[in-house]
Amino acid sequence: MTATLRLASASPRRRELLASIGVAVDVHPVDIDETPHADEAAQDYVQRLARAKALAGAEGSQLPTLGSDTAVVLDGQIFGKPRDRAHAAEMLTALAGTTHQVLTAVAVSGPAGLLECCVASRVTLRDIAPSEIDAYWATGEPADKAGGYAIQGLAAVFVAEMQGSHSAVVGLPLYESAALLICQGVPLWSGGGVAVP
Repeated sequence: MTATLRLASASPRRRELLASIGVAVDVHPVDIDETPHADEAAQDYVQRLARAKALAGAEGSQLPTLGSDTAVVLDGQIFGKPRDRAHAAEMLTALAGTTHQVLTAVAVSGPAGLLECCVASRVTLRDIAPSEIDAYWATGEPADKAGGYAIQGLAAVFVAEMQGSHSAVVGLPLYESAALLICQGVPLWSGGGVAVP
C-alpha cells in the first residue's frame, strides 16, 4: 500500500481516523516546542502548532503533509498533556462538572500551499470523584491526552454532553480534514492504514 499523505504526528488516534476515511499515511513525527507564547490565545496557539508540524514534517518529502494539534480550554486556560499524575488530577478536577472547549487545528502542506482550519467543540464532564481520577490515571490512558482524558476511551463515562465534532475532540476533525486533503489532491477511500515500505 502506497502512502498518499505524510502524517507529522505519532498519535495513533490521528492515524486511525485517517485510515477510517481510506487515507494511507507515512507516519513522520516531528519534535517542536509546544510551549504557549505569553498572552497567546488558545486558537492562535493550536493553529501555530499545526502549521509548524505540517511544515516541519514536509521537509524532504514529496507527499502532502498534515500537522494537527488539540488543546482543551477552560476559561481561557490551555490544558495540554499532563506532566504527571498530580497534573492530570489537577486538570480533571478543574474540568469536572463544567463545560469546556476543545480546539483542534489542522494544517496540510502540499501543492495548493498551506491550507488550514480550526474546529471548536464543547464538552461537559460530570462531577468526578477523586477516587475515580486516581483509578483513571492508573489505567495509563490519560498520560498523553490533552486535558488528561480521552473521550473515545475509558473517560467516555465522564462525558455528560458534547456539542460539535466528535472526531475533532478525539484528535482530527474528519469533515474539515477531508476537504483540505481533497484540495491537496489526496484521494480518500484508497485503502487506508499505514503504508508498507
